[in-house]
Amino acid sequence: AVARLAAEQEVENLSGLSPNPEKDIFVVRENRTTCLMAEFAAKFIVPYDVWASNYVDLITEQADIPLSRGAEMKGKCGTNESELELSWLEQAYTLKLFFLKEGHNTSRGPEAFWRLSRIQFTYDTSERTYFKDAVSPGKHTASSQRLSALVTPAGKSYECQAQQTISLVSSDHQKSVQLLLSEVRLQPFDIPADFVFSEEHKCPVDQREQLEETLPLILGLILGLVIVITLGIYHVHLKLTASQVQIPRDRSQYKHMG
Repeated sequence: AVARLAAEQEVENLSGLSPNPEKDIFVVRENRTTCLMAEFAAKFIVPYDVWASNYVDLITEQADIPLSRGAEMKGKCGTNESELELSWLEQAYTLKLFFLKEGHNTSRGPEAFWRLSRIQFTYDTSERTYFKDAVSPGKHTASSQRLSALVTPAGKSYECQAQQTISLVSSDHQKSVQLLLSEVRLQPFDIPADFVFSEEHKCPVDQREQLEETLPLILGLILGLVIVITLGIYHVHLKLTASQVQIPRDRSQYKHMG
């Protein structure tokens, strides 16, 4: 049990290697082998109550809480379940990501995939960096409800540059907390080599944007090809026409014939 716990805690925060100061990089290793890798930029939008100027009414403010680069981390890898836990600002904020690998039957036969199955975010409104004069300050937990996100075929990594928003429900009067994720590259299972992602599975938004970028180029190439073919046909037609005997339309020109 002690050896297993030590393996679970073999983690590395490599965020300093990212040229983007808002992007974090985390690696979990067991038996000196990478079993989970995560790269992403994350921010939480958390509503909270403060007193109005009359000290009678409550108004709602909004805290924008980025994931700190100095986050402490823990990790756990398994055959079908993996976890990543991050905490920052002296554990005033803690983010837990839970991953699940499972299979289902399709027309092509059984197929396996993994997904982000649950998110839990704990925050303390008595922390003054992002919360100013919160009413009844204290710790709250925001969690996902029946989450199935980042669905990816087994053996592949998930990649999404576009921003994604995931809603969490808070224990603070059921307020809605928003998790904003962007520049995501993530793989919690079946990593082929140390610090190496498998082939990426792009999110639908990135696929659509890639299609929107390449579609004008494809249409331009098709249009250029049509123009070249049209000019070629016209050039051949002129050559064939010029080689044919021209019959005079003026009858007076027939006198020299015969």
